[in-house]
Amino acid sequence: MSLLSIVVPVYYNEDTLEDLYSDLSAKVLPKLDDYELIFVDDGSGDSSWEIMNRLAEKDKKVRCVKLSRNFGEHAALLAGLSVCKGDCAVTKQADLQEDSTLILQMYESWLSGNKVVLAARKDRKENPIYVFMANCYYGLIRKAVNKNMPSGGCDCYLVDRKVIEVLKLLDEKNSSLTLQVMWAGFKTDIVWFTRQDREKGHGRWTMAKKIKLVIDSLMSFSYVPIRVVSWIGALFSIASLITLICVLVEYFTNGTPVTGWASTMCVLLLGFGIIIMTLGILGEYIWRTLDASRKRPPFIIDEVRDQDPPAE
Repeated sequence: MSLLSIVVPVYYNEDTLEDLYSDLSAKVLPKLDDYELIFVDDGSGDSSWEIMNRLAEKDKKVRCVKLSRNFGEHAALLAGLSVCKGDCAVTKQADLQEDSTLILQMYESWLSGNKVVLAARKDRKENPIYVFMANCYYGLIRKAVNKNMPSGGCDCYLVDRKVIEVLKLLDEKNSSLTLQVMWAGFKTDIVWFTRQDREKGHGRWTMAKKIKLVIDSLMSFSYVPIRVVSWIGALFSIASLITLICVLVEYFTNGTPVTGWASTMCVLLLGFGIIIMTLGILGEYIWRTLDASRKRPPFIIDEVRDQDPPAE
């Protein structure tokens, strides 16, 4: 018998937690050999923690993990993986936008020998603007980071115990856990599904968090940002040299005076803008180096509640 750990990050999900458990109980849990359901409260300010504990009282296989504050979804997933006991673990969103039976499909793929199973979106029945932005992000990731990223992207995945141990060793902050899973390079399979629109509650995935994910993905897994800066510097150096040669040739052949305060200021402002952008990109790398050197944990677990007896 294999133990499957189902890790659910929770952040202001009081509206959907009970529906999620009912859905899992009806479609998934009775069909598994053995399981544990791990809810990770990522600093929610609503009644999510109380609901999680009520579910744990009804089902002894439900475990509740509370983080000391909000660390972000990827840190919450890593916290759940760090305490899980399963031979494999699957991540599950609490917003009910993907069919719970995906877990069974991923589990069957794992039983057939795959150590990583990605749940990739073949279609999204959501706001067209959100879909467009998501497609742009995953297109950028395919071009600049990992060409194996599914075109529709993925939020949920199953990982083998070996992969879990690798993720615990990486211990990275300001990163993408999904890209870490793909970077590990284990045998991978893909299960496709259609992502539904959200029916209850509202998402907390703000624009600021989306922008941070883009920056973290590029900075942590690609040399493209710093290489682009080098290309821009080289292009401007070549353009400046060509311009200087043209001005000198015009001056010595035709006697044309070098004038134009407005054009000079435009060039200076453009140059200053590029320099500041370059310093900003370098600052991102320096900050990440500082953050890693301090060795602060990516998450802090405040409390774990389960039905297991305390270890001696």
